[in-house]
Amino acid sequence: MTTRPALLRLTDRAQPAAAAQPAAPMDLIFIEGFTGQTVIGIHDSELHLPQPVVIDLVAGLPRARACDTDRIADTIDYSVVRERLQRLLAEHRLQLLEAFAEAVADILIGEFGAHWVRVKVVKPRKFDDVHAVGVQIERERLLAPPWRGAAVLQLIGAGMVPERE
Repeated sequence: MTTRPALLRLTDRAQPAAAAQPAAPMDLIFIEGFTGQTVIGIHDSELHLPQPVVIDLVAGLPRARACDTDRIADTIDYSVVRERLQRLLAEHRLQLLEAFAEAVADILIGEFGAHWVRVKVVKPRKFDDVHAVGVQIERERLLAPPWRGAAVLQLIGAGMVPERE
């Protein structure tokens, strides 16, 4: 079983969201204006037929090795990310754009090794008088696993010391 990397919502930080930026210099790989069709929403009119969504994403890596090696294996291959987004659009069963954006962030961090991501998901022309509605989230990988205090204390109390990860 693969463990999902720990994510940090930028709203969990002490910094205001407007000032939130990646802490260290990052190489940013982005996809802008990815358009697909999917069934997503909470209203009856949205639950049966696919509707258009537009996804913008930015994935940050601390100085990708590809800058030195010129090898695609040393960075995030946006063509593979694009294919993964197409699969997610076809397979997901989510209702809210927020949950869908979170799934995209999880994929970028967990499957592609991004350290920081920004994901924007938009429903264009959802209403006649609005150009677009949507959500934008930012997430970053936690460097250390979250504290497992209770489980660790239970093991120590039983005379066992957990191995370091």
